[in-house]
Amino acid sequence: MSNSFSKEERVAFEDLLEGFQDALVLSRHVNVYNTDQTMMERANNTIWRPQPYIAQSINSTPGTAIPGYQGMTQLAVPATLGFSKTVPWEMTSLDLRDALQEGRLGESAKQKLASDINVAIMNSAASLGSLVVPIAAAAGDYDDVALCDAIMNEQGVPDYDRFMALSSRDYNGLAGNLVGTARSFGNAKSDKAYERSYVGMVAGFETYKMDYANRQAAAAGGGSITIDTSGAGSQADYEPQATSTSVGGQINVDNRFQTVTVSSTTSVAAGDAFTIGGVYAVHHITKQSTGQLKTFRVVSVTNSTTMVITPPIIGAQSTPTDAELQYKNVEVTAPSNTAAITFLNVNAASVNVFWQRDSLEILPGRYAVPADAGVAVMRATTDQGIELVMQKFYDIDSMTIKYRMDTLFGVVNKNPEMSGILLFNQ
Repeated sequence: MSNSFSKEERVAFEDLLEGFQDALVLSRHVNVYNTDQTMMERANNTIWRPQPYIAQSINSTPGTAIPGYQGMTQLAVPATLGFSKTVPWEMTSLDLRDALQEGRLGESAKQKLASDINVAIMNSAASLGSLVVPIAAAAGDYDDVALCDAIMNEQGVPDYDRFMALSSRDYNGLAGNLVGTARSFGNAKSDKAYERSYVGMVAGFETYKMDYANRQAAAAGGGSITIDTSGAGSQADYEPQATSTSVGGQINVDNRFQTVTVSSTTSVAAGDAFTIGGVYAVHHITKQSTGQLKTFRVVSVTNSTTMVITPPIIGAQSTPTDAELQYKNVEVTAPSNTAAITFLNVNAASVNVFWQRDSLEILPGRYAVPADAGVAVMRATTDQGIELVMQKFYDIDSMTIKYRMDTLFGVVNKNPEMSGILLFNQ
C-alpha cells in the first residue's frame, strides 16, 4: 500500500516551497527558458540557445542597386540540464516523536538546494565572464562599480537589467563609502547603509550581498608569455561559424571559446584574466575602438603551448568574411607575432560578478516520478519554473522513513561578453 503524507506534512512542504523560492536570489535576475522535457530526454538533455544577431549596415542611395547582400550567421551555444541535486535523509520512528525535527531537516534541505542553484549561476558568471575590472585598492568607492558600468557601455551591452553580486567584505566596503565621515542623518541612502549595511542600486547595477563568493588565485604564468596577432591566420583572426562539417555531417559550433597557441602555458590556470598588447575592445554594434584593451579569460589549459580562452579574438583582419565583420570584437592596432600577454589577477581575491540579464539563463528540468509506486510524492514549481520534488518511503522492517528532496536544472552563460568579474586589491 502506498504511503501518504499527513496534512501537517503537506502544510510543511508548502511552507518549504515558499522559503525555497525566497532563497533563490540570483535566479530571479537571469532569463528562464522552459524546455519540452520529452525533447530534452531525446536530445541528451542538451538544447542549443541562440545568441543575438549583430548586423552590419552599408551606404545606399534610393533608386540604385545595393552593391552586395551579406550573409547572416546565427551563433548558438549549448545549454544542458546538467545539475541534478538531491538532499536525502532518513528518520526512525523514535526520531519522529519530535515532529519539529522533520521540519528542521526539510528546512535544511530547502536551504541547500536553493544554495546549489545560486552557486551554479554565480559560477557560470565567475568562470566565463570576460569583462574584467581590476581595482588596485580595497572596495569602498562608487568609482569601482562605475568602471563596470563603463566597460559594459563601451562594448554595447544593454544598459538595463544589470546586476552585481559582491562578497560580504566588498559589499560592506561599498556600504562604508555611503556612510562616510561627513554623513548626515535623514539621508535614506546613507541611513540604510549605516543601519543595515545596505547598498542597493549603484551606477546602474542592482547590487546583492553574497555570504559565499568564489576565490580567484593570483596568476602564476609570468610576464613573458606572447601570442601571435600579426594578421590573417594568426590567433587574432578567429572566424565565427554557425556549423562545421564532421564525419557525422553538420554540427553546431560553440563560438564562445577559442583554442589559441601561445609561447608557453607554464603555470597558467583556468580563470586567469589577461589583456593582449595592441588588442583593443570595440563597441559590438558600431565596431569603433573603445581605446581600452580587451579582457579575456582562460577557460582551460590544453598543453604546454595551447589553451582555451573566452571570448575568441575576432579581429576581422585582411579579407574578413561577413561573419567576422558582424561579430568583430577587437581592433588590432599593433599586429605582432609576439604580442605580450599581461595578467590582471595579480593577487588572490574574492570574485565579484556582474552581468546583464540576457547573458545568463536557467533551464528548469522535471523528473517523471511515478506517484503510484509505493512512494509518496509531492511536487511544486517556483515562479521561475524550478521544480522541487519531495518523496517519502517507509521501511517496515527497520521502522525508518526515507525522505529525499530533488531538483533538476541547467545554467548557461550565453554570452561571456555580457558578464564579468570585479577584482579588488590588484
